Amino acid sequence: MLADHYGWTPKYEAVTYNPYLEDYYKDIPRWSFNLEIYFLTQRFRDILEISSSEDVVIQDRTILEGVQIFVANNYEMGNLTERDYKTYMDLFNLMMSLVKAPDLLIYLKSSIPHLVARIQKRGRDYEKSISLEYLAGLNEKYEKWIAGYKGQVLTIDVDNLDFENNPEDFSSITDNIDARLYGLFTTPELNNIRQP
Repeated sequence: MLADHYGWTPKYEAVTYNPYLEDYYKDIPRWSFNLEIYFLTQRFRDILEISSSEDVVIQDRTILEGVQIFVANNYEMGNLTERDYKTYMDLFNLMMSLVKAPDLLIYLKSSIPHLVARIQKRGRDYEKSISLEYLAGLNEKYEKWIAGYKGQVLTIDVDNLDFENNPEDFSSITDNIDARLYGLFTTPELNNIRQP
């Protein structure tokens, strides 16, 4: 929706053709390292493409959250061994020496019940086995990461917004993006947007 609104080029995370995703949700400890390396490779490829593009690009998942959220969560849950985690982090840190932070990071904050509803609405078979513990761990990691994020961030609490069907909700988001990127005045009644 943002790509259409602003005329930006969208860069979506590959989930349809991911060779590890279905196996991962069947046996997370076995497939965590493979899946995370695959995602890291895809996200780094995306960054290289974005950096060489003349277009303004909006990306639905950054290389940063792959590490700060998903890899950290798998490591803490025991799904990644110390050896695999260290190897992954060595590769990630090498890649980050070539990466520029995004101009604006938009964080869609959501409660666990809302996340479950969104996952059910997507209807992906391999996501049916995601545990509430796993989702809670991800949510906790997102909150911690966003709280310490050094770049420009816009936090939007989406539990009570219907930006897909309600034009006013979508406008409240674009108004705040405009304020961040272009210095336009924000709407004061928007209490779901966190200023850094």
